[in-house]
Amino acid sequence: MTTIRCEADLAAGLSLLLTRDPRLCAIADACSPLPLRLSAPGFAGLASIIVSQMVSRASADAIWRRMTAVLGNRPLAEDYLALGPELVGTFGLSRGKAQALEAAAKADLGGPFRLDELADMPADAAIAALTGLKGVGPWTAEVYLMFCGGHPDIFPVGDVALRISVGDVFFAGERPLPEQVAELAEVWSPVRSVAARLFWAHYARITGRVALPR
Repeated sequence: MTTIRCEADLAAGLSLLLTRDPRLCAIADACSPLPLRLSAPGFAGLASIIVSQMVSRASADAIWRRMTAVLGNRPLAEDYLALGPELVGTFGLSRGKAQALEAAAKADLGGPFRLDELADMPADAAIAALTGLKGVGPWTAEVYLMFCGGHPDIFPVGDVALRISVGDVFFAGERPLPEQVAELAEVWSPVRSVAARLFWAHYARITGRVALPR
């Protein structure tokens, strides 16, 4: 599988995942159907994920509503860069997020790469390119590649909800370290992005909270 682009791709990936690790069959039965949650690659998709960094889903949604009220439902890089600092300050962004959005917009318009080109790059190279932008860390890069690039084999091991969910299934309810999750996730390759969707769905089922990025 080279990309996840539709429900059929996700279903095929889940079938492969359960073949590789039958221990996941029970939670797959309880959590199906899994959310596809794809957005088009580009500034709007990355901006939405940047807004989701390190805050609750409700807080991210509130910030996004304020941004899109000004910029429209799919903000463009050039429109974001045209905003004055006073208006950007009304969105509720942290300084780091505002810097990350500015860096993402400038990259999308002038390089060293366009955001929509990252979907065609190997995951490691695309993550390295994204994390080279000021304020963009591994979680943001990984989630962008999963949900905007359709990369099939990424598991964001630093995601707290995923660690809680994996801990519930494999660590007797204890939250594992990211290194432990990374080691466990090796068996789910080449469809770790499907496994991540499954564990986010399991987290929602056991906690009643949606932890997927907005």
